[in-house]
Amino acid sequence: MNPRTWRMAILVFGLWAVLPCGLLAQAPPPYKRTVETYTVPDVTLVNQDGTKVKLRTLLDSGQPVIVDFIFGTCTTICPVLSAGYANLQNKMPAESAKVHLISISIDPENDTPKVMRDYLKRYRAKPGWDFLTGKREDIDKVMTAFNAYIPNKMSHYPLTFIRDPKTGQWVRIFGLLSSTEFVAECRKVGLL
Repeated sequence: MNPRTWRMAILVFGLWAVLPCGLLAQAPPPYKRTVETYTVPDVTLVNQDGTKVKLRTLLDSGQPVIVDFIFGTCTTICPVLSAGYANLQNKMPAESAKVHLISISIDPENDTPKVMRDYLKRYRAKPGWDFLTGKREDIDKVMTAFNAYIPNKMSHYPLTFIRDPKTGQWVRIFGLLSSTEFVAECRKVGLL
């Protein structure tokens, strides 16, 4: 055996010995998907236009809904989640434009209607994507209801919630989705 072949054999054996069985053949899933039931609190929030909206009425309208929790000055996962919304809006056929995208601020002290409008402009949001804020206690109630509460906005999670219009249940996505995966998840519940 020549020295090069010998080194390759040692490398392969070393990887095989160190890595758990099957890890080389299968990458971990990029996100975790579960189906959940949530009770939406009866709170009034404010959208990017300064209009008050009843969250429960908005989410239980029978219209397909997707929700995420973000904040306007985030530089980590929020831009990725928002790019996913923007890409989804661009990929939706005209008849699917009824899907309502809702981003809920986890930084209501700073996310004013103007900040939220500017944020949506940055992502070229189309009609059907609303950014909501409100009183801290109301935002905390909503985050708790979706099992997404965090005491510090800087340690928030990459969460997306897709409401199945047929069952009223929510598909909870923990992790970041590619555009293809996001569209596929929407198709699974009949949104596209």
